[in-house]
Amino acid sequence: MKFIHAADIHLDSPLTGLQKYDGAPVEEIRVASRRAFQNLVELAVSEKAYFILIAGDLYDGDWKDYNTGLFLSSQMSRLREEGIKVFIIAGNHDAASQITKHLRMPDNVKNLSVKSTETVILDELGVAIHGRGYYARAIIEDLVAGYPQALPHYLNIGLLHTSLDGREGHEPYAPTTIQSLLSKGYDYWALGHVHKREVVCKEPWVIFPGNIQGRHVRELGPKGCTLVSIDDGHIACTEHRDLDVMRWIVIFMDARQMSSVEDLREQVSDNLTRAIMENQGMPLAMRLEITGPSKVHRELLADPDHWKNEIRAVATDVSGGTTWIEKIRVNTSDMLDFDSIAAKSDAIGELMKSMDDLSNNDSLLQAAVETLKDLNQRLPHELKTGDDALNLEDPAIIKNSVERVRQYVMSRILSKGTEL
Repeated sequence: MKFIHAADIHLDSPLTGLQKYDGAPVEEIRVASRRAFQNLVELAVSEKAYFILIAGDLYDGDWKDYNTGLFLSSQMSRLREEGIKVFIIAGNHDAASQITKHLRMPDNVKNLSVKSTETVILDELGVAIHGRGYYARAIIEDLVAGYPQALPHYLNIGLLHTSLDGREGHEPYAPTTIQSLLSKGYDYWALGHVHKREVVCKEPWVIFPGNIQGRHVRELGPKGCTLVSIDDGHIACTEHRDLDVMRWIVIFMDARQMSSVEDLREQVSDNLTRAIMENQGMPLAMRLEITGPSKVHRELLADPDHWKNEIRAVATDVSGGTTWIEKIRVNTSDMLDFDSIAAKSDAIGELMKSMDDLSNNDSLLQAAVETLKDLNQRLPHELKTGDDALNLEDPAIIKNSVERVRQYVMSRILSKGTEL
């Protein structure tokens, strides 16, 4: 017997980071979560799964219209035709939805209670499923305390949307410990909320399957579900199955290996070709990060927009239009001996020493933070959130900015022919 454990579907959630890029596959981006969900349904049918567990966040909050519900209902009906049941608990995003509270699903779909832990017994399979959904968006209590002990003579499964003991990038909802989970005596814990796949424990199995479709650059690599096989009333094996239809990756390139801009083009082409092969030709949304001292630094600095478009053109050529560059970060530096420059007694040496003093003096950095505090408060909200958030109250960010300014100023001065 087999069942499927999935979580964090976030149906109709948009992929972010590509819409602003000319040539991005807007329609493919828009329907990515639906296509991944269709892959989930087809996997259940092809593997003859007896049931699917969805451990929260089936939705992404309120829908824009009822098309989301109509699509979901059609997929659940497809599963009903194959005799496949679906058991769902509400996660924090589901709890925020108002429309879905009034949507009627086919009778093969069971939403477990949000008021208390509910147990569903499948006598014909010898399986007991225990779970509880979120009644509100932010649950800060340990819900595991309300789960019953394992029922004897059944294979017991716990269904829970939780941060466990904390996971980076995820709100600490329904916190609990692995010891609390193990104390219940279940054979399998089907967890949700954390978007990165993680096998927390194998005896018994405690698994975050991750979300089924990466939505931005912080959700990298293959995404999918866990297929679980049961033999003679015991978990025989678990395996990850990919469901995603577009994949996010980050490629790091060492600029020290680039002697010319032609080397840059070749490295981009080689890295993209390798990434496409490693991901079996799947459409890729990609971030490139080019770092390190390099002979091409001044040329890149002179016209960054030109070179970013050159790189995007290489990506289009290599992939035939199936790979899109979400962002290009160029953190290169000139191949200069800054210590020797700072040791000179001329104006450039004094400028270098003053920037070094600011960068390496904690009290000066803190003074800079105090000076910038008012500006930080006036920054628009969108500049202080997201992947590239700017926080002028963080000395580390000030220090990094000083280093970048130093690189920029010295490169521009020296590119004008100033003697060292």
